[in-house]
Amino acid sequence: MILIRLSILLILCLSLSLHLVSGQPIIITSTGLQLKSNFIPAVPFLTIAPDARSGSLGDAGVATSPDINSQHWNPAKYAFLDSKWGIAASYTPWLRALSGDINLVYATGFYRIDYRQVISTSLRYFSFSDIIFLNVYGNFQGQFNPKEMALDAAYTRVLFEKLSFAIALRYIYSDLTGGNVVSGNKTKPGWAIAGDLALYHYNNIRIFKQNAKLAFGLNISNIGNKITYSDEWEKQFLPANLRLGSTFSMNLGINNSVCIITDINKLLVPTLPIFTSDSLGNMIILYGKDPNVSVPLSLIRSFWDAPGILKKNGERSVLLEELHEIMYSFGAEYWYRNKFILRGGYFHEHETKGNRKYFALGIGFRINAFEMDIGYLLPINKNSPYTNTFRLTLSFQLGKQIANISNNRLLF
Repeated sequence: MILIRLSILLILCLSLSLHLVSGQPIIITSTGLQLKSNFIPAVPFLTIAPDARSGSLGDAGVATSPDINSQHWNPAKYAFLDSKWGIAASYTPWLRALSGDINLVYATGFYRIDYRQVISTSLRYFSFSDIIFLNVYGNFQGQFNPKEMALDAAYTRVLFEKLSFAIALRYIYSDLTGGNVVSGNKTKPGWAIAGDLALYHYNNIRIFKQNAKLAFGLNISNIGNKITYSDEWEKQFLPANLRLGSTFSMNLGINNSVCIITDINKLLVPTLPIFTSDSLGNMIILYGKDPNVSVPLSLIRSFWDAPGILKKNGERSVLLEELHEIMYSFGAEYWYRNKFILRGGYFHEHETKGNRKYFALGIGFRINAFEMDIGYLLPINKNSPYTNTFRLTLSFQLGKQIANISNNRLLF
């Protein structure tokens, strides 16, 4: 059992302090002091890459070839898996540079109803180290093991020959305090219901007399109600996310192939504005938009609600700040005789929006219905909490294979 100060835990989970951190605006005072804080949505564990394959590709996966772990990245890809059913389990020791007891466990599976329809499900469980709560006088208040989980199910259907869509429904549960009093407020577990909408499309092409494929994917995930951990705190947004990507795959001979993958992500949550105060001390928005809006409005307005970056000519560029909020993933994958896989990738996030930058490496082995994948992160930043992060995934695709599934022209 490891004792972690409450302040460290708040940084790790990013959720418990949302009523303080994400609610803290950027303030310009009469002395010119500027307090800066980026918006952090609740339950960020939903955004962690859960499997070793995509984790090895720099967190890219919305348009990669279909696999059992498509539930997180793009459940629409399940339509083009050729097995009847399959299951997978993944394990990630998270932030090992800070603590030895933070873990992410992920299990997923799919079942093909017929050659047009697939159902799938997944369970994500995120656990922290034990923490000790102290009151304002430093007296022992309680001990608790924070944990979060998400259970979801998806329905996937082929629309046309090479186009599929999926919808997913997710239940989210987050218990970070065990009902203890935090900042003088009685807390409780938070919960929410969210959904995903996804599309996947590919085209078969010929390059240098070799078979190749160009695929595109889209997934809008975690669209749901706000969540809170206390009746006294403001409700916080879920990490609604827009993910777009493409993958180019080409055969190299009979049994070898190579893939180039690109993903971009943008959180569909409000960007905190810049405030100033009037003579009576009331806060007034100086630049940007009011973040206290409904979920539907936040999804739409998240593309232009940033206060903007101050340029040398004194003007503010909203577009530039919105571009800084985009996260980029690049990956490459080499398959040797359809048995052995080498992977590499890179993830990039702007310095003002989180500054996560890391390379990733991975390998995979496939023997008949069984596949094992291992991934490892190589952070660029010194003393990164992502140091020594690895992922392990075991997968099984079972049942009778569906032949030539992509050649069936399908409609509703």
